[in-house]
Amino acid sequence: MPTSILTRTSASTSRTQRRGPACASSPEVFQDPLVEDPPRGGLTSADRERQTRLLARARATCAGCPLRTACLYDAVVTHDVAGMAGGTTARQRTEVRRRLGVVVDAEDLDTLAGVVGARQVDHDEVLRLRRAHPDETLEQLAQRLGCSLSTVKRHLRRSRQEPAERRTVTRPLPAQVLRVTSAVVDGAPGARYAA
Repeated sequence: MPTSILTRTSASTSRTQRRGPACASSPEVFQDPLVEDPPRGGLTSADRERQTRLLARARATCAGCPLRTACLYDAVVTHDVAGMAGGTTARQRTEVRRRLGVVVDAEDLDTLAGVVGARQVDHDEVLRLRRAHPDETLEQLAQRLGCSLSTVKRHLRRSRQEPAERRTVTRPLPAQVLRVTSAVVDGAPGARYAA
């Protein structure tokens, strides 16, 4: 019998923290190209069968993982990750985001990897630092951010030109993500979920 996306496990948090996510013990499944970044069509029947088996193993592993809900929520709301996460494929998570109206920015992998140089400066971070340090010069803010003075000025100028009422993006609750994910995985119609 398939495990529902809403199924919760009773594993203790301390045991989970020691063990880590269940997918970490199965890299041969989760890092396989047929799961991680499946090709769009053109698979041989043998590859399709292999992909089906790998996806079933991945879903079963996710179903038993005590971190599944947190993993799924982060993969839908916070990070645009490839492959299987929280028992869902990247395509399924895209549909969940569409139904919930969630937009996730692409990851800045250079920054995550610690690459310095021509990196993007986050607009909201510039504004946050300005509010947190109103007495600092713009040069000091630029040093804190590791960018040029002109970059700080450009972001501050942009904030003055934006309408005062910026659209506030509200994040869905984890229970909403679970319900919509369950509908997507179980093949329910594509109606948008009402919060």
